[in-house]
Amino acid sequence: MSSEESGSPVPARQRCPLYAAGFTTAFGAHGIAATLGGRTDDAVTSLLVLGGLLALYDGAEVVLKPLFGTLADRVGARPVLLGGLVAFALASALYAVADSPGWLWAARLGQGAAASAFSPSASALVARLNPAAKQGRAFGGYGFYKSIGYTLGPLLGGVLVWAGGLRLLFTVLAVLGAAVAVWAALAVPVVPPLPKARQTVLDLARRLADPVFLAPTAALAAATAALSVGVGFLPVSGRAAGLGTVATGAAVSVLAGCAALVQPRAGRALDDGRLTARTGLAAGLSVTASGLVCAMLPGLPGILMGAALIGAGTGLITPLGFATLAANTPRERLGQTMGAAELGRELGDAGGPLLVAAVASLATLTYGFGALAVVVGVLAAAFVRRRSVSPVPGPEVER
Repeated sequence: MSSEESGSPVPARQRCPLYAAGFTTAFGAHGIAATLGGRTDDAVTSLLVLGGLLALYDGAEVVLKPLFGTLADRVGARPVLLGGLVAFALASALYAVADSPGWLWAARLGQGAAASAFSPSASALVARLNPAAKQGRAFGGYGFYKSIGYTLGPLLGGVLVWAGGLRLLFTVLAVLGAAVAVWAALAVPVVPPLPKARQTVLDLARRLADPVFLAPTAALAAATAALSVGVGFLPVSGRAAGLGTVATGAAVSVLAGCAALVQPRAGRALDDGRLTARTGLAAGLSVTASGLVCAMLPGLPGILMGAALIGAGTGLITPLGFATLAANTPRERLGQTMGAAELGRELGDAGGPLLVAAVASLATLTYGFGALAVVVGVLAAAFVRRRSVSPVPGPEVER
């Protein structure tokens, strides 16, 4: 009998490889992205080339995550998880062996495509292997390890590149991907695909347009937008205020650290009934908007307060959003839903910085933070005031 049938928590030996997969995709994304800008050889010759290399990973995820999520529902999430991890290891090894600018493009594209496979598959397995009453804890733990990957990626990536160049970083990622693939193959149980009724494109569009899907996905997209803006633009505010790299780096670490600390606690509060999904998502959006407002204040206090509140708000939203999606999705469509939700997060990841940058180019960065704060605040108000926007009953609801 599976955990989802018996109501018992999934053993740690089955759960941890999935958390390691989340860490891998986060570490791979930020570890390389944070170090490419410091390249001085012929691999990164201009800001345009740098932008293209950064866009390859995210672009592949935007296009492929919904497709791989649907594939996971059709053939089972475990094979797609394992295939994606193996492909990630091979793509990383490609540049580690070739060490040429052309192969860097190919490796980065391959990494993004591989992450598009194993990231939504890991999310779907977290949902399938855990009973409904433990979804908050499960996604809180999963989000915690992803946050650790985002936090350690720039730091460890910089150390590895300093010690042995970009080839060493890609070598470590290849070993990491292969190790997690072997671990998952040994520990993650076979979860066969569930029978499902035939679904037309119109049926899919209706399901994805349902507020039950749109509300938590919009919250996840807003959280990711704020997180990306915090990581990317708080250091800019710090430099403008005359702060050094240590202070600005500490601000980013505060943001990621707060997100990592809050996520498991938010998940447990949801499972224990001390927090509802609707209230928690509204609160998370409000805290995130407050953090963006604090980021408008000058000097180190505003930066640190902004980082802490953005981290806490996004840490509250992430496990509640994913647990709500899992609770209100038919089990046979989990992969498809997680892939579509990840697409929403990727759009937020790109849209938030674009909005802030566009407003900052017309006025100042302060107004850019304010513009995103207004967007997030309006979404929070919609959760509070209109029940139709957020019919998100939470994991305890029977389907």
